[in-house]
Amino acid sequence: MDDPTCPSVRDVGTDRRGDDCPRRARSEWPRERMHRDGPRGLGEVDLLALVLRTGDRSRDAWTLARQLLARCGSLAALAELSPGALEAVPGVGPAKSASLAAALELGRRLASVPLVRGQAIHSPDEVQRHFAPRFRGRPKESFHVLLLDARHRLMSIDEVSVGTLTASLVHPREVFREAIRQAAAALLLVHHHPSGDPSPSPEDRSVTDRLSAAGRLLGIAVVDHVIVAEGGFYSFQQAGCLDASALS
Repeated sequence: MDDPTCPSVRDVGTDRRGDDCPRRARSEWPRERMHRDGPRGLGEVDLLALVLRTGDRSRDAWTLARQLLARCGSLAALAELSPGALEAVPGVGPAKSASLAAALELGRRLASVPLVRGQAIHSPDEVQRHFAPRFRGRPKESFHVLLLDARHRLMSIDEVSVGTLTASLVHPREVFREAIRQAAAALLLVHHHPSGDPSPSPEDRSVTDRLSAAGRLLGIAVVDHVIVAEGGFYSFQQAGCLDASALS
């Protein structure tokens, strides 16, 4: 069976491949190279062509993959595109965009060190390792709440809001509702900065103070607020803005 990532014999040398696509022997087609060399032996264009599987009326999958990477500038930039943005790229469409988005998300999840239910959380480093790959490429801030028991073991993770962090968007009512329902003893707050700078804004500090005060009234401690970004992370607890013994 012909490799859909490369043109069939009758297409070789025609304009379907594009003038800048090199003529390659069948042994150098992506699927053949995958079987021979394994995935580590393939370049980004070959791997992307295998995910795309087919091209369009004027290009085979390898040419489409090469042009897609050139258009984005890098694999990291490609990973930042939403499924809708991928679908809008000429030659991609809904089926290929879904496959690409799924493959990229699997990569993010494999790159993370997941937090699991029942795991005791001792430091913001654990939080950063879990969330950094999941936040990568998201254009908007998202705010998450980790519910903890009395021994700071993870009960659940809930996404509370998406958008720039403000007091109106992250209301104590929304943050503590699930904590009260599940009888959580403590909360750990997490959100990310798409800008890449984890430094807290004045609004970040205001929201943290407000939620910490609400937690004291409810008897549910806010043990930390971790801001995750490409440039690292910021922990309110490590910075001395929250109880320094909270995660010990």
